[in-house]
Order: sequence, then structure tokens, then C-alpha cells
Amino acid sequence: MEQTKTPIFDAVKRYIETGTIPFHVPGHKQGRGLPELAAYAGERVLEMDLTCMPGLDNICNPRDAIAEAEALAAKTFGADRAFFLVNGTTSGIQAMIMAVCHPGDKLIIPRNAHKSAVGGIIMSGANPVYIEPEIDTDFGISMGVSPEQVERAILQHPDAKAVFVINPNYYGTASDLSAIVEVAHRHGIPVIVDEAHGAHLAFSDELPLSAMESGADLAASSTHKLVGSMTQSSMLLLKEGLVSAERVKGVLNLTQTTSPSYLLLTSLDLARKQIALHGKELVSNTLELARWVKNELKTVEGIQLFGEGLAGRPGCHAFDPTKIILNVTGLGMSGYEVEHLLREEHRLQVELSDLYNVMFVITLGDTRETVQYLVNCIKSISKCNPLKNVVKYCPPLPEIPNMMVLPRDAFYSETKLVPLAEAAGEISAESIMAYPPGIPLICPGEIITQSVIDYVNILKQEQADLQGTEDKRINNIKVLKNAVAITKSEVREDVV
Repeated sequence: MEQTKTPIFDAVKRYIETGTIPFHVPGHKQGRGLPELAAYAGERVLEMDLTCMPGLDNICNPRDAIAEAEALAAKTFGADRAFFLVNGTTSGIQAMIMAVCHPGDKLIIPRNAHKSAVGGIIMSGANPVYIEPEIDTDFGISMGVSPEQVERAILQHPDAKAVFVINPNYYGTASDLSAIVEVAHRHGIPVIVDEAHGAHLAFSDELPLSAMESGADLAASSTHKLVGSMTQSSMLLLKEGLVSAERVKGVLNLTQTTSPSYLLLTSLDLARKQIALHGKELVSNTLELARWVKNELKTVEGIQLFGEGLAGRPGCHAFDPTKIILNVTGLGMSGYEVEHLLREEHRLQVELSDLYNVMFVITLGDTRETVQYLVNCIKSISKCNPLKNVVKYCPPLPEIPNMMVLPRDAFYSETKLVPLAEAAGEISAESIMAYPPGIPLICPGEIITQSVIDYVNILKQEQADLQGTEDKRINNIKVLKNAVAITKSEVREDVV
């Protein structure tokens, strides 16, 4: 019964219902100072845009409504503590890394980690020990890592302070997280988890185990992605033991805003209530819709479905079937081209496209009508495309470059700007990634290789959304001005 409570939502409603006249920020004063937005979005929405004050609690030191809401969330997701985030899961991932790593400390981490993890490594000064994930060459997708790889990395780097795991990754593949936790804990090392795409996992036996179910120590979870809260609202979940809750909160207070959006906090409160009371039913319906979509699409000419029979193969202990991933190279198109076609001709926006694939995420907000439209659009593209026997060539992902300088040192070093075409052999001071999925091809401190340059040029030709460099066109890149690289043995051994 306590999960029916909505402490933050109730506090916001109480404040509005009292008719209090605001002489506090925000300056729009319940929408009166921004009438055009109030007319479009509604006055009530802007009335809910409040700030920390008596009766509404304070996110930096929660004691009342926020504290109660976080306690309810911890119970819902099987954690000992939950911290509400309004800076997105990025802030949670970076807080996890900063909570367990001091400058120079080693962090065992898969190479296909999101760019937010690279930011956390730079801010903490951590020394990344990369594990190379398995690659599905048919789809060009990097997957998970094995417990054996993690143990090998720990044995080679017994002074590592934490193991970082993605559960599941952007494409829905999950490592054997329980076994990885067992290995790491046997060595006294905590496991921190990027669970941006796994907030729904605990509510169905058909899904991979969640981080908290697997015994992980910390997990940053994107409540907004799959559980229904508003964009930028997330949670950081903690199991007490190897990581101090006080340390985590101290790090969050360094980086999180002191002016949290109460719209976002309220949406977290309500999303937690909904998933706690109706999660199994909602996730079951979502899985049923995803199965129907895959059944409809598996015979469509020119496309291949990712995930069929994948669970149990190297790099994929389990798979999240709510991700619909189609390899479209058999249509003679890249994923970027299919994304453009769907958006411009069918008013349908995909979650992700890359050289090979397009991805659609089925969530608790979908209906039979929305997924039927998705299926109709894909069938229409297949029917209208005359190139179904022409497979578009997509090159393999480039090898992981050697890291010669710690990412933080590279980021803060004196740099020079060089044309990307002439940068082979230089040490990068920037990252380059396609977004989404936001997995860097090159990170600060790594040697730029010709294969990375060639791959970036292919992505540019396909009009991928490339990010990371100050040059928005990715024609130039900052490199270390005084490129005196320290030896790899001073930083880390080669990729595990």
C-alpha cells in the first residue's frame, strides 16, 4: 500500500493549492512571465515549475518529500538507497566513477562504454583498463564482456578500484552480470553499472537480470527511457557494502544542480508508483507487442532481425527483446538512409541508426496501433525498394587505439589543431563518436590511427551525427602539442 504514495507530487500540489504568491525564482512566476509557453503548455505545468523551499525539500540534503520518494524507489528497484537525478543518467554514471576512483586509480571498463563514462574518467582522473567486447560482425554491433575477461583483467590489474559494466548495452545485449559481480566481489572490487537501458528489467523474468538483482554495488538507471518519467530524470541505485552511500551523495552534491526541476522530480515519483503497482503487467504487454512486431517483420525481404537465437552466444548472456533492430544492408541502404526515409516519407522517428541498422524501442507507451504503423512502414520500404539483392558494404569497426596518455592529462594538456586527414600518429585530446549510440571511436590520450580516420570519413559520407570535437564538422581535431607519449606500461597494459 505504501507504493501508492507520491510524496513529491503531493508536496507540489499542496504548494499550488495554497495559492501562495511567489516572490522566489523561477522568474516566470507560475507562467505569468512567459505567457506564450503558458498558453501552449498549460498554466498548471508552469505552476509546477518550483524550486527548493520549505515543504518541497532540498535535493542536496533531502529530509522530507524527496527523501520519502527516494526510499520508496529503493524498495521498488531492490536497492538499499536511491538518489533521484535531474541531470540525466550521465550525471549518475559520472558520479559512480568519481565515487570509486581517485586520480590515477584503475577502472576496468568495456571499450563500448558511453561517452558519459569517458567524461567520468576525465573528471575523476581514473586510468581506464579497457576490455574489448565481443563483436557481431553481421550487424556491426559491439556486445558484452565475459566473466572470464573480467577476471583476467583483475588478475592483470589487482589494484583496480572497480569494474564498470553495461547492462544491457544500447542494442539490448547483456553480459552475465551475476557472474561478473561474483568474480569482482571475490577480489573485493565493487561493480558499477550503466543501466541506462535497463530500468524495466526487474519487472519480467523474460528480461536480463537487473543490476540490483545481480548484486551490483551501484547502477545508474534511465527511468525516463523505459519506465515513463520525463526526459533527463533518472535514478542512481546503491547496494550498501563496498561503496559508501555518503561518498556517493557527496559526489552528487558536487555535480548536480541546486535548482532541480520539480516537474522532473514529480515524474520520477509518479513513474515509480506506476511501475511498482503495475510493472509486471505493463512490461508483459510491452514484450507481447515486441514479439508481434518481430513475427511480422521476420519474413520481410531485404532485412534481418538482430537478437534471434543470440542469447547464450559469446558476448550475449541475455537479450532485451523490447529492442527491434533491423539490419537493412540487404536493401542496399545504410541505417542512416532508412532513418531519413522513415522520417521524411512516413513521419516515423527511429531510436538509432548506424551503418548497418535501424533500431526501434517498444515501451509501455506503445499500443497495437503504433506498432502496426511501424510494421506497415517497414513493409512499404521493402516493397518499394528495387535493390533488395544488392548488399551495401559496411566496413568493420576499427581496432581500439593504444592509450598513451591518461584521458584527464590529455584533456588538460596544451594542444594544437590539425586537419583530421593529417592526424594519424598524433595523440588525441578529444573524442569522436556517432550519436547515438555515443560510443567513442577515439578518446583523449589515444593515438589516432588511419583506420579511425577512414571510418569517421565513411560516417560523414553517410551523414551520421558525429560529435566530440570542438570543430562541429569534424574536419579538424585537437591533438597534444608536445606529443611526448609516456609508455603503455606506465598507463596500462594492452586491451584485455
